[in-house]
Order: sequence, then structure tokens, then C-alpha cells
Amino acid sequence: MIVKMISYIYRKIFNMVATVLPVKEKTVLFESFNGKIPSDNPLAIYQAFRAEHNDTSWQLYWGVKKQYVNEARACFPEYTILTRFSLKWLWVTARANFWVFNSRMPIWLKKNKQTIYIQTWHGTPLKKLGIDINKVSIPGTDTQSYHHDFIYEARRWDILIAPNTYSKNIFKHAFLYQQSFLEIGYPRNDMLTAKKDDLLYINRLKTNLVGHSKGKVILYAPTWRDNYYISKGNYKFYMPFDLEKVVSLLGENDTLIIRPHYLVGDTIDVSKYDQQVIVCTDEDINMLYLISDILITDYSSVMFDYAHLKRPMLFYAYDFDFYKEELRGFYFDYNHDLPGQIVKDEAGFYPAFNQLLQKTEIEKVYQNKYNDFFDKFCNTNSSSSRIVVERILSETNDKN
Repeated sequence: MIVKMISYIYRKIFNMVATVLPVKEKTVLFESFNGKIPSDNPLAIYQAFRAEHNDTSWQLYWGVKKQYVNEARACFPEYTILTRFSLKWLWVTARANFWVFNSRMPIWLKKNKQTIYIQTWHGTPLKKLGIDINKVSIPGTDTQSYHHDFIYEARRWDILIAPNTYSKNIFKHAFLYQQSFLEIGYPRNDMLTAKKDDLLYINRLKTNLVGHSKGKVILYAPTWRDNYYISKGNYKFYMPFDLEKVVSLLGENDTLIIRPHYLVGDTIDVSKYDQQVIVCTDEDINMLYLISDILITDYSSVMFDYAHLKRPMLFYAYDFDFYKEELRGFYFDYNHDLPGQIVKDEAGFYPAFNQLLQKTEIEKVYQNKYNDFFDKFCNTNSSSSRIVVERILSETNDKN
């Protein structure tokens, strides 16, 4: 009862500040994935801001959840980190001139009318999004409430970044979004475009993340599955292949990196294979892309980012029929449009995996599809972050 009362008072104070007081000019609040460690598009924009605009009159803040604050401060000691939902965070959030986020904010939180909300989003849509999802399988909500909250949140966005025209068109109807777009490619992919051929940088990165620069790196990055939960807030990870068999196919210096959703990372035990298998939940995924020779995924939007590198991909869709019909559905023809081999059962996975290990290059049979995929989904612009910074500055200058 006391906790509910404190929460009620907190929210009332926040919304009063956001409604009554003016914004504080030249103040930007960044957040990644609702308070995780700085990453993704917001981090790329933040870094471009600091690199391109060395004006000390600007105040740049990061909102980070309490459990990640110490790690965030250790990783980014020069950043101004605010504990999410602290009184300081409340004050800054309610009066920030700009919000730069890649996920939705809590519905109860009111946006100051003078705050410009830049929503970067975090992926090119393969799976159905927002109100396009006919049946929501997330514990703690229902389809009608989920649709309502998504529409309400999207109406608060003043600027939405789209990685390509395909995504822009989907965002319009999935979010019922009618405000301003920046169709510039994702800021986080600036690095992929700039560094994909820098072997010295990649080997240094590989040594730092894997421990050496020898052998091949295979990145397994499956999608988040809404129905993989034990109870509300308690999720599980399903390993769709035998790790012992996979490791037996690896060369002596090869490494398999598993990149699960952060909610299930702690449920994966690779202790028997820790010489060649690594679980990476918090590392910047761009770093994982750059050091990887092969990507294995299923329906994750990582395929669109990884395609910028023009390296081979294997699609392991072991639950394709259920996922397509029951869980989320797709926006394009999964069986026809993907730039790599698709396997739908474990028996077919091992020989396909072994074949890629022997070649680690795009097979000729998939080259045309890869080129088409690249042309449709990959923006070769390497200055997306700078464009967002320029937009922020122009919005500020227009007011003055």
C-alpha cells in the first residue's frame, strides 16, 4: 500500500513538472532499451554530438536503470549517467529539450509540450510490429491494450528515424505514425560502413572480445520470442541445436558467439565449452558483427544490419510454421527473399553450418539475392548520426 502511494505521488510530481515548467534549452536525454547500458542508435548519435559539436553549453545525459548504473559508469566514465526514476532523472526528463530513445517510454509519463522526442527505433521490421500484430503473446497485457499503448506512444514521437523506404512505409501503418521521418539509415550502422574493411581494427577488436585474432568467428543471434516465458517477467532461452555437435564442427581456433536477448542471457550454460563458446549479452552488437565471419539467425532484424558487411548468413528457422502463423507473422516472403540458405530442422542445420565453415563466403547461388537484399535494406550512408545531430542543432536554432 505504501509503495503504491509513493509511486502515485512520484508520477504526479513528474507530470506536474513536465506540464507546468518550460524545457531547459540545450539539454538532451539519451536512453537505450529503456535504461540499459548506452548502446545502439542513441549511443551513435551521442558520440557524433560530442565529436562534431564541442559546445560546453549543451548538457547531455544518459538515463540508466539502477542495476546497470555501476557498469555503465565503468564503461563510460566521462558520461553523465542518471539513475532512471531517481529524482534527478525525474527533473531532467521532465524538462529536457530533446529525448533520444530507441524504445518506448512508460505510458504514464507525460512529455513536456516543448520537448522534441526523437525516436530512433531499433530494427528493420521482418516480424509484424505494433498494431499489425493480430495476437499479442506477452504476459501482463492483451492485444487491445498493447495496440492502444503503441498508438499512444507513437503520437508522442516528433521525429522517427527510418533505415529505408521499406521500413518507413511499415512504420506508418504499424504505429499509425503521421509526424516527421528521417529516412537516413540507422546511426548505429555508420561504424559498419566505415570499418568493415579495416582489418587492423577488426583484429584488434577480435583479440579484445575473443582473446585472440585466429580462426573464424560465428555469431548466433536469434530473435526474441514473445512466448518463451515461464511467468510474467521470467523468460527462458531455448538452444535449438546440440552445442557439443556444433563445437565438434569448429576448427581449433574458431569461436561461436551466442547473442541472446538480454532477458534470457543468464539462463544459458556454456561452461563445458567456454574455450570456444561465448555468451555476449551486453557488448555492442556492432563489434560482434565486425569480428564475425558468419551470421546465424532466424527472424531477427540483425540480418538487415549484418547485410551491410556482405558476409554470409545462415537462417535457422526451426519453428517457422508456428512463428509465421501463430506468433508474429512476417512482412515479406521469408522463403524467397532471404540472402542465404534456410534450414528448418536440426538434422539439416549441421551440414549447412559445416558447409559455411568451409567456405565463409557468399555462395554464388545466393549472390543475386544478396545484392537485391542489400539494395533494398542497406543504406550506405556513413553519416546518419551526424544528420541527427544537425537536426537537433537546427531545431534549437529555429527557436532562437
